[in-house]
Amino acid sequence: MESTYFRKGFGLKGAIEGQLTTDYHSHVVDVLRANDYRLSVGPLTFRLAREFGFCYGVDRAVDYAYETRHKFPDRRLFLVGEIIHNPHVNQKLRDMGIEFLSQRPDGEFDFSVLTADDVVIMPAFGVTIQDFNRLREVGCVMVDTTCGSVLNVWKRVDSYARDGYTAVIHGKHWHEETKATASQVTKHPAGRYLVVLNMDEARVICDFIEGRGDVTELSRRFVKSVSPGFDFARDLQRVGLANQTTMLSSESLAIAEEFRQSMLRRYGEAELADHFRTFDTICSATQERQDAVMRLLDDPLDVMLVVGGYNSSNTCHLAALVQSSGVPVYHIQDAGCLDPAARTVRHQPVRQKAERVDSHWLGDARIVGITAGASTPNNKVGETVLRVCETAGLERELQAAIA
Repeated sequence: MESTYFRKGFGLKGAIEGQLTTDYHSHVVDVLRANDYRLSVGPLTFRLAREFGFCYGVDRAVDYAYETRHKFPDRRLFLVGEIIHNPHVNQKLRDMGIEFLSQRPDGEFDFSVLTADDVVIMPAFGVTIQDFNRLREVGCVMVDTTCGSVLNVWKRVDSYARDGYTAVIHGKHWHEETKATASQVTKHPAGRYLVVLNMDEARVICDFIEGRGDVTELSRRFVKSVSPGFDFARDLQRVGLANQTTMLSSESLAIAEEFRQSMLRRYGEAELADHFRTFDTICSATQERQDAVMRLLDDPLDVMLVVGGYNSSNTCHLAALVQSSGVPVYHIQDAGCLDPAARTVRHQPVRQKAERVDSHWLGDARIVGITAGASTPNNKVGETVLRVCETAGLERELQAAIA
């Protein structure tokens, strides 16, 4: 695989830097950063979270995709799904001639169009072991942009499976990252996994560990969240906790503690280490963005905007954090969700999957908080500030403030 598998980049940063700046830079964001993450525009004050937007893993994945296009200008380029969960970044890649491989109804990616002459980019979420092996069989060039934090989780669940522990993953069973992580245990003949979405699901499993609950009901409820042949009675005797890197950290830690307490009650302190392992696998960037939101909320805010893809897990969790504080929050995909003329906002409410339009969302707000998920480029944050100012009739004041 030496000549067809690439993971460390092509050394072409200088060749793509200008295009990246054109596509994603924001002067408004530069001014906010230079002014201690604050910007006063007439009666409005914008406060930007100190950690927001592109993280290292996303930066690397996007850079690597641009480098790949530059490295192979005459080859067909494909991407397994979306490189990250941001519609604007993915559209930029499409505009560069990168084709997106789609999933069949059974959930498998369709690799039938690929040949050995093609170049295939694997996304920041990674791909499953099965898809990796299928690509290797095609013989195409493979460019791997999997985030290092995701790789750390893979190492953790691999060690669990190797040592005979079921990997219990706090995550979304349908999410690309969790699918890829879960597949890592299948390298071992006896590898098992179980995905729990939230504390409610975790408590159902913990009840069964302690002797309560019905196998038939569990099998029905978790049919899409367990490894093939999963046996609840056999495979929950020894568990190791991990999580999708973009989940809400506090919930992941609470779920791990819930499992620890159940194992403690079931097996006792002396045998706990033989039945329970845990490791916090929330990535540092996700944690930093969540912490920055909490710090932002230490001072009063009238309203908060969270900018990013609706299918971005870490962005959704940022919105949930704000909502839990009682501050009005609007998760918007981009500035186009704000209609200055109608004074409306089109947004995705927390823990819902459909957009909603609210009128007069800005009201008499004077302090507007802003953050963005780890897959949101700076220009989308800057455009949001501009659109808020248009809504408030402060376009001239903004131009003066950022001059």
